[in-house]
Amino acid sequence: MNDIKNIYCVGRNFVKHAEELGNDIPSRPLLFSKPTRSIVQANGGTIELPFDRGEVHYEAEIVLFIGQDVPKSFAVEDVVEKMALGIDFTLREEQQRLKEKGHPWLRAKGFKNSAAITDFWSFPGMNSCKETDFTLHINGEEIQRGNIQNMLFDFKRIIEECNDLFGLGPGDILFTGTPEGVGKVNAHDEFLLRWGEEGKGRFTIA
Repeated sequence: MNDIKNIYCVGRNFVKHAEELGNDIPSRPLLFSKPTRSIVQANGGTIELPFDRGEVHYEAEIVLFIGQDVPKSFAVEDVVEKMALGIDFTLREEQQRLKEKGHPWLRAKGFKNSAAITDFWSFPGMNSCKETDFTLHINGEEIQRGNIQNMLFDFKRIIEECNDLFGLGPGDILFTGTPEGVGKVNAHDEFLLRWGEEGKGRFTIA
């Protein structure tokens, strides 16, 4: 994980997720970032979360790893070197307070261990991603299921938007949005992230 440079995230990229939280559907990608120190590996260990600051919610997502500078014209397979699955942990009550005041989300989205990421594997191509669901299982039960075909903004649009606004290069990663089914994390919950039928990462909440 030491080769990660910047973390960009897309909010409300699945319509049903936006609807379950009572949010408007965005007309362009809703972007925010996390500090690199928010990263924690989803590799079988235990993850500590700041429950003393309110409810923490889970949001399972596909994470893309950019392998080169992004040119003006590109195919996704040209610039995405690897992918992973991740959890965007969110202090939901704190996020709501910040939204009401028109303040940035950093306190609610960028805390330590708020970006749990599995090991990366080689990007399999767009067709494979369309054919494969990603799922989150908590305590043995499937809680979230997503597919890129249900994204409001596809990978290319997200990459274009981030590149135009911030510039993208080797080591930048993108959390691409979560499907419906988000909810509260509890102490001792056991998380499993799957790509198709393959387990990619697991961890337990302290």
